[in-house]
Amino acid sequence: MSGAQGVGGGTPRRTPGSVLSGVAVALGCVLFLGGFVWGAVLYKPYTVPTDSMAPTIAKGARVLAQRVDGGEVRRGDVVVFRDQVWGDLPMVKRVIGVGGDRIECCDKQGRLRVNGKVFEEPYLRSEEQASSTVFATTVPKDRLFLMGDHRSDSLDSRVHLTDEAGGAVERGAVDARVDATAWPLGSWGTVGRPDAFKALPGGISQPGPLGPILIAIVTGAVLILVGAAYGPLVRRRAGGGARRDQEAKGKVAARG
Repeated sequence: MSGAQGVGGGTPRRTPGSVLSGVAVALGCVLFLGGFVWGAVLYKPYTVPTDSMAPTIAKGARVLAQRVDGGEVRRGDVVVFRDQVWGDLPMVKRVIGVGGDRIECCDKQGRLRVNGKVFEEPYLRSEEQASSTVFATTVPKDRLFLMGDHRSDSLDSRVHLTDEAGGAVERGAVDARVDATAWPLGSWGTVGRPDAFKALPGGISQPGPLGPILIAIVTGAVLILVGAAYGPLVRRRAGGGARRDQEAKGKVAARG
């Protein structure tokens, strides 16, 4: 009785493959869920309701923005901010100048000057100049001068030049910095930092950890699928082998 019970009802023997399968599934769950939690803590999705950031970000696009402190923002960053003077709604614009910067527009080629340096802005539409209105302003301390990439269709710091702060927004008004566009699917891509601002004090910001987060999620999903598929594959092979053995025994019995 004990022998029969051991064969038919005992604990199945753990093979190296089944152990690796379990490890793969467990590790995959950690990476997959951990990646989502990591991303949810650091990033927040926003919808861009207007065409003011085209062609970088189209109207209606969903973006992933890293939650950052306003003190971390650098020139060239695309930020999500909220300011009562601007309507107290989440808005998305590009940082052109920070506290102390002298911003002038435009030179004969329609380009901006920041602290006397002419800037090429590759994110603008090819036929569009930096601004259709001439202006010159100095950004107050701890504030940001913001402009949309679609300059002819953007209500930005230029509209508020006559305000007390000269159109500049407090750093503390920034909620997040845009790292990528996520929707629609065809528009997926990262939002880069323009090299034009590298030479100025403070340089440009570094991208957030969106890449490692996506790698963790995708790797986790692959490990879960591969690990979960091991058991059915083994059983299928075992079942096929058993059928072949039965067929072989049947042929032998028939000959006998």
